[in-house]
Amino acid sequence: MQRNHIIILRVLAVIVVITSIVIFAPVRALYVYLSPLSNDVQTEVDRAVDAGLVGISVYIDQPEPRSDFAYAAGWHNKQASLSAHTTPLFKIGSVSKLYLAAAATRLVVTDRLQLDTTLQAYLPELADKIENADTITLRMLIQHRSGIPNFTDVDTFPWLAPFDENEDTERSLALIYNKPVIFTPDERYEYSNTNYLLLASIIDKVLGYSHQRYIRAEFLTPLGLNRTFATVKHAPQDALMSGYIEGQDDDLKHLAFMNPAGAMVASPQDVAHFLRALNNGTLLNAEEQQLYSTLYFTSHDGWLPGYLSFARYFEDTDTVIILFANTSGDEPWMIADFTLSRIHEIIRDQQ
Repeated sequence: MQRNHIIILRVLAVIVVITSIVIFAPVRALYVYLSPLSNDVQTEVDRAVDAGLVGISVYIDQPEPRSDFAYAAGWHNKQASLSAHTTPLFKIGSVSKLYLAAAATRLVVTDRLQLDTTLQAYLPELADKIENADTITLRMLIQHRSGIPNFTDVDTFPWLAPFDENEDTERSLALIYNKPVIFTPDERYEYSNTNYLLLASIIDKVLGYSHQRYIRAEFLTPLGLNRTFATVKHAPQDALMSGYIEGQDDDLKHLAFMNPAGAMVASPQDVAHFLRALNNGTLLNAEEQQLYSTLYFTSHDGWLPGYLSFARYFEDTDTVIILFANTSGDEPWMIADFTLSRIHEIIRDQQ
């Protein structure tokens, strides 16, 4: 009797989940979600474009003896009728935070940074502008546990007119100066781009030079990642994939976001190889790897106007999947996320 009760509850749970998806999911995303799973990745990539993504590029990194694979569909540049390909440069948005977190980890292990030193100690000029600067620590910034408001959540943040490089940090921080904290420091987790803007500022100050120079010297050059760039301005423009907001035709490739919380540009291959190294111990030494595992994520997603980036490591299949989609919006995000999950399911079924 108890077994039958459990079965009924499971069936009801499935019905509730499916009903919720049908009611609340946009139609094109629902088309992707409910389509029969194919047995090849290209079919899933093509379906994502059929569902509304302008263009998509996917790279799959699997350990030896399995091979790596790359796929693309749609448009690299819609206006110029250039087809999407497998080696574009792309604005990776908040995936950039993985690089900053790794840099901070190495600087802690080498005693250049201290996890329990406060924001006020590192940047005393902000003490009277950011609440609890005397109790918020470097660790809290890395882990998104500071309670500092997210400057990109402010209504006046100029998504379609980014701040110039020489004033980006100050103007971004000014949006949250003297605003109350969201919660008491270290009380809970809440994602905030402000944390990583401050982290980058601290790293720059301690080093005496740019955190991006450090990232290149410590990580990118040793790994041979020569198609990863600090910002859009450093990247070859002809290789950069165009970006579009859902339902609009304007190409947003020219928007140059300079904020270290999400400014980097890279190829899917470079991001995949960085993520593989971050997860298999070839990026960081054993001490650094152990510390990093207590501080930050080993996968990340990113968003900028016109650009969706997914950098995921799946431990169950020991697979890295990078998915770049050049269409932003709520429904494109769901389409891309569903597509990535379906690709992983194909890989899992084939192992």
